[in-house]
Parts: sequence; C-alpha cells; structure tokens
Amino acid sequence: MDNDIFRHFADITTREIAPGFFSKLIHTDSNTINFIEVASGCVLGTHNHVHEQLSFVIEGKFQLTVNGSAQILDPGMFAVIPSNAQHSGLAITDCKLIDVFTPVREDYKNL
Repeated sequence: MDNDIFRHFADITTREIAPGFFSKLIHTDSNTINFIEVASGCVLGTHNHVHEQLSFVIEGKFQLTVNGSAQILDPGMFAVIPSNAQHSGLAITDCKLIDVFTPVREDYKNL
C-alpha cells in the first residue's frame, strides 16, 4: 500500500481543538479537512479567520451563527462561511461535523 496516498482514518490522532470539540485533521497542500465530534451543549465562541470554511453536519443538530444570522443545521445541510466572517457555533445535540478550510489551517497543523 502506498502510504503517501492511502491511509487509515483510525491512525489520525484526535485533538481537542476547543472544549468539547474533538477533531481528526487531514492537511493537503491546499486545504484542511476537520472531522469533528462535539458533545451536546458545547459552544465555540465568535471568531473569524482568513480561511473560507465549508461546514457539513453528518449527525445531530448544530446551530451556526454567521455574521449575526443563526441557523440550526442538521444532516444534509451545510454552510459556506466566507473568509473573515464572524461566526460561532452551539451543539444542540451530540454532533458529527466536517469542516473544510481553504487555505490550509497552519495553526491546526501545530496542534
């Protein structure tokens, strides 16, 4: 097996990137993919970053607020968060999310 191409998801170390937000991070040359498990009631405070962000809900319900506009996302929904947009989140239930960031999150590489 070519380990530069094919890898095992189970081999990725889980990191707590914020209280209650547990991530498995994959970095490519151009983006970061963040597979997140979030416990119900956990909050990610308002923040912004230069990265464009796509946020997908795989399981559960997650309230995402972008530039003051709140929306509860459930499976099948996703959000496109522009670069530098103010945003925050709240896990309404236990959740599984996928975030894709462009460009690469160098700060997450150093976790």
